[in-house]
Amino acid sequence: MNNQRAVIQALLDYYAAFNSLDPHATLPFFHEPTLLIGPHGVLAAPTHDILTPVMATAIDSLRARGFGRSELIVRRAEPLSASTNLVTGVAVRYKVDGQELERVGVTYVLQGPDNRWRIAVLIVHEPNEVERTEVVSTDPPGT
Repeated sequence: MNNQRAVIQALLDYYAAFNSLDPHATLPFFHEPTLLIGPHGVLAAPTHDILTPVMATAIDSLRARGFGRSELIVRRAEPLSASTNLVTGVAVRYKVDGQELERVGVTYVLQGPDNRWRIAVLIVHEPNEVERTEVVSTDPPGT
């Protein structure tokens, strides 16, 4: 069964929540437990209580740099099983004034029991400069 549309929609909804700059708004998009891997190391967050300050710190750090919003460029999306999907792409981060702040590579493993897709693993890495296969934006139509 192909659930790619639902998986991508879950990530779009997560990006919209992240763009609200409210760490609590992001929590429903994460599985319990969640594994975060990035340039500063690995964090296993068994519960949302552990994840909340991590998300708050990430959002505060971005806000201090003038962050306004992110959008996701999906480069690869594929099912690993009926309940697990892999999505790799680039998070394009913009300043409040609309200028590009940075691009970071992102890889998500989403787990979807009962077709409710949540991020089980989030890996932040260098953006690989490969051809874009699909552009997914959190901007409302017409903006």
